[in-house]
Amino acid sequence: MAHLTLAGVSDDGSRLLLVDDEGVEHDVEIDQRLRTALGGESRRLENKMDSALRPRDIQTRIRAGETPETVAQAAQTSVDKIMAFAAPVLAEREHVAQRAQRSSVRRPEGTGGARALGDAVGAHLRSLNVDPDSVEWDAWRREDGRWPLTASYSLEGRSGTAEFLFDAPGNYVTIENDDARWLVGEAVAEAAAEPVADDLRQARQRRLSAVGELDDQLPLGDDAIDLVTEQPVEAFLETEEPTDPEVAAEAAELREEAEEAAAEDDLHEKQEHQEPQRREVKKTRGRASVPSWDEIMFGGGKSE
Repeated sequence: MAHLTLAGVSDDGSRLLLVDDEGVEHDVEIDQRLRTALGGESRRLENKMDSALRPRDIQTRIRAGETPETVAQAAQTSVDKIMAFAAPVLAEREHVAQRAQRSSVRRPEGTGGARALGDAVGAHLRSLNVDPDSVEWDAWRREDGRWPLTASYSLEGRSGTAEFLFDAPGNYVTIENDDARWLVGEAVAEAAAEPVADDLRQARQRRLSAVGELDDQLPLGDDAIDLVTEQPVEAFLETEEPTDPEVAAEAAELREEAEEAAAEDDLHEKQEHQEPQRREVKKTRGRASVPSWDEIMFGGGKSE
């Protein structure tokens, strides 16, 4: 036998409004037999719920996400007097929130298979040694039929309210804010990794710029670097090896480029300081002979 709770009287006063433990509404006609059974209590029951809001309005506002306290204030009555109407709707909201946790999380194409919302949240929180039952879930219905879903959490060092949107006909939820993305474990570490890559690119750019400037001003041999710093040239080429493979590869590439640049500038310096070679002049033995007067007048040489 179903257990029914009296929720109020219809607007025209002809029917009693009842709800069961599942939140399903029922009604029964107030006929003569019922009036006789109640012994005249029906008229007093009709006047008992007089307020600024009708029972239907109270339930509509509770279903839309308002609390019993705010609705009671709007109805100009106490919370106890509206709970007969609010309790079934609050039970409905709790039921939808539990159903939403069993639905799948809609994810972009190519990012992996579907996961149930509750499973994703539970796996992430258990990896942090946090009890998933510590999360407080709630849901309410929008005018378009969809149900906004919230999950409030408070951990050491982090707290917030995750926001999802539950599509009951499609049986899926979508992630609506960063807290929700973190709660299901989809917050990526790109923000933490990006500064490392930026620093590496900036260091490479600074080093290449420095090589270009010094190439225009000074020969970059070992002695040239010693002129502007007390540190040996090896100090500019040797750095602590990074642990990340990609960073280590780029660091090695930078080191090779710097070493090649230093070797090339050193070669230029040696060429500039090298003394030009002298051309050898072929020497002849003795002095050139001068012809005598007889040789000029009569011809002939010494051999004659």
